Amino acid sequence: MGADVFKITEDPIEPSDLFADVVRDENGAVATFAGVVRNHSGDKQTEYLVYEAYPAMAERKMAEIGKELKARWGVVDIGMIHRVGKLEIGEISVLIAVASPHRAEALAACQYAIDRLKQIVPIWKKEVGVEGESWVEGPQAAYEGR
Repeated sequence: MGADVFKITEDPIEPSDLFADVVRDENGAVATFAGVVRNHSGDKQTEYLVYEAYPAMAERKMAEIGKELKARWGVVDIGMIHRVGKLEIGEISVLIAVASPHRAEALAACQYAIDRLKQIVPIWKKEVGVEGESWVEGPQAAYEGR
């Protein structure tokens, strides 16, 4: 119990496993974010997604984000898992869990973590649908302290 996790995996993501990795007695809050494959992108129907990554670099970048979270919000434990390969509608593509003594810090850090992941972690997404397939560049979301 209570450890940082930064991982790229081909296996399905189990939320309760990551929760167990970050929870410990001094953490009064665990905020999570799950990115789930949806059935559309804008007005185009999606059949499935394919994610690719440079795993060693991606995990290093995730760990960098973890250091940012600890320095800025004082969070205690962080978990980030991103799946690669073919993902079907409804499957979890990314899961983030942030644990800290208080909820405000956990929630703010979790929001920042997913935005930052999309900015700097080398993971690529291909959308496949009835109209064909296309590689998608992630949104360059910026955390604005909201």
